[in-house]
Amino acid sequence: MAPGKKVLAVRGRWLLERTHAICKLPPAPQRPVTPAHHELRRALGHLARRDPAVALQLEQAGWPEPRVRPRGMATLLRTIVGQQVSVAAADAIWRRLAEALDGANDPARLAAASDASLRACGLSRMKIAYAHSLSAHLLDGRLVLGALPADDEEAVQALTRVSGIGRWSAEIYLMFAEQRPDIWPAGDLAVREGMRRILALEERPSERAVRQMGPRWSPHRSALALLAWHVYAAPPLR
Repeated sequence: MAPGKKVLAVRGRWLLERTHAICKLPPAPQRPVTPAHHELRRALGHLARRDPAVALQLEQAGWPEPRVRPRGMATLLRTIVGQQVSVAAADAIWRRLAEALDGANDPARLAAASDASLRACGLSRMKIAYAHSLSAHLLDGRLVLGALPADDEEAVQALTRVSGIGRWSAEIYLMFAEQRPDIWPAGDLAVREGMRRILALEERPSERAVRQMGPRWSPHRSALALLAWHVYAAPPLR
């Protein structure tokens, strides 16, 4: 065997051995283990057995935590509140809004809220319009959060008919609130940068490039997106 091929063969065997070892590692015991932890572990273990790059990142950055949000209006409204403001500002606005709307899960209460009361909570004029659009779609049945289409793309389209809910917001809702396993938020900057690190690319891939490479990891793309966020937040190796 030529020297170069021998090195590649040794490297390949090493990655395979590391993959098998990594897939047996227990999740970090930082929080109580839930069904979401088990499902995430199963999906990432499957990806790691198929893709050495995923296995290597699990070893270097560790296992990500699942992200679970309640299904319903409050989660979508919280997404609107967080648009184009800092995390601290969004948290403060949301606390006031949730208190004013008694939990912010009743579209009738939101529809009845005056612009002045919503503005007092910290919502801008545009976000007030978005909030009323959400309540209107829920009240007249154009959007039924308990019966979204089973097809992910059709579900995205149903959600984005609400003013202020773009593709990213819809994908995040489907990932976190519905726990759909194959959502791929390719437009997310942190996902793109995380994928650059996972694939050891020289430059951050475009949204189009990340979306086009997505089928490679189907039907576990939600798990990979969580890993990409985790890798993005992890400190660089020294």
